[in-house]
Amino acid sequence: MKKIIILLVSLAGFNSCNYLDIVPDNVATLENAFTMRNTAERFLFTCYSYLPNEGGIPSSPSLIGHEIWPLYTYTSNTTAYVRGEQNIVAPVLNWWDGLNGGIDMYQAIRDCNIFIDNIYSVPDMTMEEKQRWEAEVKFLKAYYHFLLMRMYGPIPIIRENLPIDAGLDEVRVSREPVDVGFNYIVQLLDEAIPHLPLIITDEGMELGRITRPIAMSIKAQVLVTAASPLFNGNSDYSTYIDKINGALFNPEFDNEKWRLAMEAAKAAIDICHEADLKLYKFQPGAGQRLSDTTVTQMSIRNVVAERWNSEIIWTWTGATATQTALTPRTWDPERSHDGMQGRYGPPLSFVSLFYTDNGVPIEEDKEWDYNGRFDLKVAGEADKYNIKQGYTTAKFHFNRENRFYASTGFDGGIWYGQGKFDDNDTWHLEGKEGQYTARQISNRYSPTGYWPKKLINYLNVIGVSSYSVVAYYWPNMRLADLYLLYAEAANEYLGPNDETFKYLDLVRERAGLPAVEDAWTMYSRNPTKIETKEGLREIIHRERRIELAYESKSLWDLLRWKKAQEELSKPVTGWDLFQPEAEYYYRETFIFERGFRQRDYFQPIREYNIVRNRNLLQSPGW
Repeated sequence: MKKIIILLVSLAGFNSCNYLDIVPDNVATLENAFTMRNTAERFLFTCYSYLPNEGGIPSSPSLIGHEIWPLYTYTSNTTAYVRGEQNIVAPVLNWWDGLNGGIDMYQAIRDCNIFIDNIYSVPDMTMEEKQRWEAEVKFLKAYYHFLLMRMYGPIPIIRENLPIDAGLDEVRVSREPVDVGFNYIVQLLDEAIPHLPLIITDEGMELGRITRPIAMSIKAQVLVTAASPLFNGNSDYSTYIDKINGALFNPEFDNEKWRLAMEAAKAAIDICHEADLKLYKFQPGAGQRLSDTTVTQMSIRNVVAERWNSEIIWTWTGATATQTALTPRTWDPERSHDGMQGRYGPPLSFVSLFYTDNGVPIEEDKEWDYNGRFDLKVAGEADKYNIKQGYTTAKFHFNRENRFYASTGFDGGIWYGQGKFDDNDTWHLEGKEGQYTARQISNRYSPTGYWPKKLINYLNVIGVSSYSVVAYYWPNMRLADLYLLYAEAANEYLGPNDETFKYLDLVRERAGLPAVEDAWTMYSRNPTKIETKEGLREIIHRERRIELAYESKSLWDLLRWKKAQEELSKPVTGWDLFQPEAEYYYRETFIFERGFRQRDYFQPIREYNIVRNRNLLQSPGW
């Protein structure tokens, strides 16, 4: 149905005043699209079809470059984006126009408006069903506006499609203040929520469709974003003023935004619990006897890869992870083939985020040798579920939390699954030069010496000459994410409080960590950090980056916290990959100078649009 409309006017504002035309030959007209339930449902699915694949390597601006780094020999729109090659002539990952790897979000919004305008004319549907479908599309319309705001900041808001006789002044749109944009998004969500189902009852036909828990969770995410420093009281953009709509950012901080975010997140948690959603716990198969360590780590790892598990709030069935590009290419001398490419690796700075097994940062733990972290150590019996017994690797890999071992593969690290389901007989990686997981082909190895294990389904089977992949749908929102959003909002509004600690500790408990207050009191060199809003904020921010590692969340969080310039200006480093001896391999090695400038907080729109529409401001700094 997407092709039934030819758009003659874009948001840039062209000379013609016509907005759309209907293809006359051998294609259903717009009116025919809503003459029966079947064709209206196809249009509904068209509205869904624009949802981005956040786990897709070519399409995710957050995953690549910020959580995992691409091998330099592999290029794409995404790699150009993260290497500082963005431009105004032909922007990469252009979600404004749908070019260079981007999705045309404004076309998506226009299709949503068409659906909303016409759904009540369908004769063979009940009123309840029409209201539900309209609510789903209102959610999608709100979400597409939100995705644009995350990428571009203040945007033109498309409340309704322009009439065919619209004049030039109507067609030449302009950006609206960010508070107006967020308020409109929340308004749409509030209109949609009452008409959405609590759960999907027809799982065979409707899994992935929008429910009340999804809409309320995304509302919480929207309000947390609106309350965050990038959008709340950001004086950096005090001169960013539209000639029609005035100042696009309010430089005055408003703490009430955190109250709204806190209340929305708690309401979302309550509705998720009502829908029987709960933190995922891995259950070994019949006759499968595993150590407590492996079970805990699989609870962390498999929450992403197990379809429709108890924690997943929203999964889009059109989105999957690109597992073959992420899987280490070689697992022993006899198992190496192009089905496994392993050409993306987490930077050393990201791997350093994971806590010690005491549940505090490695640089804060009184019992952990931070200064000697790159020294060598031989793994013993006590390490056998995490590191190959008898293998020499860096101290950096010892006595880390379960989320480190569950999420990240490394030289000497144990890798449960992939056809071996007894944790006393598992794979392990060997990444030094000349070893089997190291570089064998010029474009098939990790650039950093690490691999994002969490994104590889443990049920994938590695054969001698084959790799059988069990695909899964990408989780856009899961319960731990929502718990941490609530903890963040509650701390920002109230300071350290019981509710914040409660939801932080629920996430940490699943990972086998002590409660926040116990961990910092007993093990941290900075035990008073938990007593202040600022200290607890730092803990919550790090907790989100660890818990949601490799899930395409980190960039958006760093942006809204206004920490991106600080974090993403650090060089990308890894190990000295082409060294055969451990003492030389474990030297921190420069890979890429990853510069991040103030202008990078918001992406540019195509210069062509600015030329055609003088009402449209370019993003600051571009």
